[in-house]
Amino acid sequence: MEFAGITDFVPSPNRVNTVFSPLATRQVTKEHPRLFGSRAYLQGLAKERPEAYRRTKEIANRELTKPPHPADATGDFGAQVSVESKLFSMALVAAIEEDAVMGRKVVDFVFEHFINQPVRVGHVPFGADVGNAAIGYDLCNEHWTAEEKKRFEAYMFECRDKNVDQELSPFHDGWWGYKNWGFVLGTLALMGESQQEMLLLYQIDREFRYVAADALRAAGDGGGYAEGFYVNYYMYHWLLACEAMKRCTGADWLAEAPGFYGQRAIASAFEQYPTIRERGSRRMICVGDGRGRFFKVERDAILTSNNMLVGIYKNDPAHQAIKAFLELTPHVGADENAYRELLWFDPKIKKGNLKKFKLSHASKGPGYVYARSSWDEDATYFFFKCGKRFTAHQHIDVGHFFIFKHEELATEGGHYAGYGDHHDCNYYNRTISHNSMLIHDPNETWSFMRGYAGPTFNDGGQSYPWPGTSYRHNGEPMDMDAWRRHPELGDIAELLAFQDAGTFMYTAGDCTRAYSPKKLETFTRQIVFIRPGTFVIFDRVKSKDASFKKTWLLQAAKEPTGDGKKLVVTHGKGRLHVQSVLPAEVEVKLNQGADLYKYGVEGQDCPPESTYGPAAECRIEISPVKAAKEDVFLHVLTATDAGVENVPEAKAEVKKGKVVVTIGKTKVTFLTDKVGGSIEIKGKKTTFANKVLER
Repeated sequence: MEFAGITDFVPSPNRVNTVFSPLATRQVTKEHPRLFGSRAYLQGLAKERPEAYRRTKEIANRELTKPPHPADATGDFGAQVSVESKLFSMALVAAIEEDAVMGRKVVDFVFEHFINQPVRVGHVPFGADVGNAAIGYDLCNEHWTAEEKKRFEAYMFECRDKNVDQELSPFHDGWWGYKNWGFVLGTLALMGESQQEMLLLYQIDREFRYVAADALRAAGDGGGYAEGFYVNYYMYHWLLACEAMKRCTGADWLAEAPGFYGQRAIASAFEQYPTIRERGSRRMICVGDGRGRFFKVERDAILTSNNMLVGIYKNDPAHQAIKAFLELTPHVGADENAYRELLWFDPKIKKGNLKKFKLSHASKGPGYVYARSSWDEDATYFFFKCGKRFTAHQHIDVGHFFIFKHEELATEGGHYAGYGDHHDCNYYNRTISHNSMLIHDPNETWSFMRGYAGPTFNDGGQSYPWPGTSYRHNGEPMDMDAWRRHPELGDIAELLAFQDAGTFMYTAGDCTRAYSPKKLETFTRQIVFIRPGTFVIFDRVKSKDASFKKTWLLQAAKEPTGDGKKLVVTHGKGRLHVQSVLPAEVEVKLNQGADLYKYGVEGQDCPPESTYGPAAECRIEISPVKAAKEDVFLHVLTATDAGVENVPEAKAEVKKGKVVVTIGKTKVTFLTDKVGGSIEIKGKKTTFANKVLER
């Protein structure tokens, strides 16, 4: 019997069955190096990219350094030499130059920092330790004695055995970054030397195909990922595993989740603010938990990941445009990461025309919308989130948005100073620190958020219903099967519409289910981005009780000037003009200085124990003066250069079944009984879409 695809399988002189994966097309070769290419391939790269190789050799011969404290925004994280980068650099040099002295140093280095150390156990990167050791094992294999090889094998399986019940959910970064990438490299480096590594790799392969890829297809459709910033911490290392798997076995794991991997570099480009920052790097937006507010090595991980993906999808015109984007920051920021340029920064890949590339992107899986005014470095940038619950590192921030022009203008509040501490569970993770809506039911309570047993205050925000359910105290299903069986826990919001007509971008979301049904009937948000810098935000909010105070939130990067319904936020070269148009009568409260982290009738204070770079310096709260069950909020935010003193005044007319706002020569209409409306620019009227339109 002839099976489809059987002719694609390439037999090997190695007659030992080294893989069980149904995706495999060949057996693992006996030769080393093999994880990242043969010795001849690596030697060819050194000749093709001599400058990157020269810098790699420099790091191989430098001493390790002590990194700055993670919260030190003034520290030079790009000047450090870490264990991982020194090891990778040394091992490459030894393999390329067939340098026995350097190769022996690599083996000794692996034993000093990994094999001779106690195995790490728990929510720590134990698998990463195996992966780093495996790099030295593969690239310098001929310099390991038979006894040392047995020690490495024993070390890997001790790590596995002591952590067998750790990092089980692919919705958490630990599955990818703490655990499995390293075991993939370890098993492939050892393959053929016993039977154990084959079976361990099979278990990982099966778990990826049946569980992890399923999570990516759901929470990562469109290239964004529900875990937000955390994907940047582990994507590079996981792609190392995917590359090694394909090189060694032919198995293409990326093809199991094409809606994520095939769009990831594109979404990642849209997740980076305009302007080039410290050490020639770009700053990512931070969705959910994370930092990234000043240069640290995750920026190089992002840059490298995107170069790897562009290399994989190099024949795709969209990725060719992303290649042009990546060429604007052609080098890693940290000196120690030169080896990544050697391996994955391919100058021969065709570059597309970035200026003609699309200016917006929607990632339906996590419910993300990104938009820019252009691909220039002074562009206005926008992000909107209205998606479902999948991961523990998400915030309760449905409806949140960012606006950037030269600098952050509409940003987020608080600091990721500690997971599950007082500041995290009462401020940073909560709705009150985001650009969304509060509906205050004085009887609402929150408890055991992220396992926090201390007092949890009523901010009036979105609910946290997961403790005591299968999502547990971290609000995370173990896999998509758990998600599908309990959609009431995860299906908390809906991205309703996305449309880009060039002169404007429109998006809409239903945020209702993110709040307790005891206090809220409806909250929908519609946003129109009129290029180059005007945002019209229309919110329909209906509470269960007229006495439940509604509060529209804006996290201002700097303390604003102005008063009443017109405020101005100036940050560096950027400025945000804020016009509160509806309701007609509002109370405006500026929470800043000593009051920044205070809220509630008793003025509970929730400051962070430490800070990690810049964050919002003022929380603007806007509430209707008159209590009512149903309100509409209309705000017009205009991003400009800091020297712009005035912008066109927004004027609204409330009519039967609709609100019409005029801004200069542009007229925007919103329906009040449902989501929808239209825009008229220079006499051309366009009806807003009622679904997510692909461009």
